[in-house]
Amino acid sequence: MISTRDDARTSRSYTDVLLAGLAPDGGLYVPAEYPQFTREELETLKDAPYARIAFELKKKLVDAAIPDEALSDMIDAAYSPTNFAIENNQVVPVQEIDRDIWVQNLSLGPTAAFKDMAMQLLGREMAYELERRKETLAILGATSGDTGSAAEAAFKGLKNITLTMLSPLQGMSDFQRAQMASLSGDNIVNISVRGRFDDCQDLVKKIMNEPEFSKLGAVNSINWGRISSQVPYYFSGYFQVAKKIGDPVDFAVPSGNFGNVLSGYIAKHMGLPIRRLIVATNENNVLHKLFTTGVYENTPAHVTSSPSMDISKASNYERLVFDIFEHDAEETTSYMRTFNETGKVDLADYGLSPDVFKKREFESGTSTHRNRLETIRAVYEAARIVIDPHTADGVYVGKKLKTDAPLICLSTALPVKFEDTIKEALDFIPERPPRFVGLEKQIHADAFSVIDVDADQLKHILNTHA
Repeated sequence: MISTRDDARTSRSYTDVLLAGLAPDGGLYVPAEYPQFTREELETLKDAPYARIAFELKKKLVDAAIPDEALSDMIDAAYSPTNFAIENNQVVPVQEIDRDIWVQNLSLGPTAAFKDMAMQLLGREMAYELERRKETLAILGATSGDTGSAAEAAFKGLKNITLTMLSPLQGMSDFQRAQMASLSGDNIVNISVRGRFDDCQDLVKKIMNEPEFSKLGAVNSINWGRISSQVPYYFSGYFQVAKKIGDPVDFAVPSGNFGNVLSGYIAKHMGLPIRRLIVATNENNVLHKLFTTGVYENTPAHVTSSPSMDISKASNYERLVFDIFEHDAEETTSYMRTFNETGKVDLADYGLSPDVFKKREFESGTSTHRNRLETIRAVYEAARIVIDPHTADGVYVGKKLKTDAPLICLSTALPVKFEDTIKEALDFIPERPPRFVGLEKQIHADAFSVIDVDADQLKHILNTHA
């Protein structure tokens, strides 16, 4: 593994990167090159269970840093029926909602969001490696909604890890906030920030770049362990929809922080016959503007009815930048420094145009609150399934851009998390899974500490609790 900002291309092991989060130079870790799957290897996995697909993928990505037997055991435990409500023998089942348009359900895990797909394995990998080293780790993360509860559910009770999670004081749904509140205590510390998700994310990066806190771990998608654990569900979705290996399939992905769609880009790089990756944004459409104009500009995010995408700085975009600049760390550093210092950077200043995204077969579009409501209604009328607002963003944009290939729209959360929007769209609230009934009543007064967008206040809490 190498850093996107390291000219020397210093190599680190998967397990070092797993525990480190950000690189010391502020960059993100990526493989020096992506391992490949041959057509023959893909054929052997087409009808395999999800755990087998995940094992074969992760085995290539961890590069022997974790023994096969230990890795297999962790994967089996992460994606067991205890953790995931497996449907038709599938951990991430697909359902056709229109002719050649499919929704892939990634939200059958403990917290009803796609973040569980990576977090359940990430927690086990980190705990395994810390136990092997006889070490402990304090982790600092930020969430716009679903990452917080997914990480806390995965790390709750682990003796060698403490997790401090920042979330915006306003913007999350009541359900999301209640989920995090129910997990507070023991080794989990929840902090509400008087600001937006981008403020939370900026605080995390600021703290982690200071020597005193440089050894903090990360669970956000800046952590390569999490990104790599999202790649398998693209393989599973493809295998369920493609008639034969080699047929092109498109994916539409609701995106804010660019981690989910980046995992699809990696799957494509590893040999999966994905044709296009369609990036769906909400009204906070920084990524859509980037892909159509080449200008990456930080505009303040505002609250929408798909709150997990209310983000104006896409942390994982740097990994794509590194690829666009053909692994030139100096150019990547210059580009990201310009953005961080001025809030705006243009590919044209580096001799490039938006065609660099089209060459990599990215497309993008934007959805509004009205589009979400109409899409939720249309999908329910056509297929009798209820989708959440983020999935609706993906379905809306995906349908607009669909061509001749099958289209898989990633479903990123169960609708139970966003009942107000579902009620507005369908005039009813779907029945909750039993484990979520009465969740909001579990919120206790001291579940969250509240701070300003202030690094010193955060440091005090970290020094006290973590």
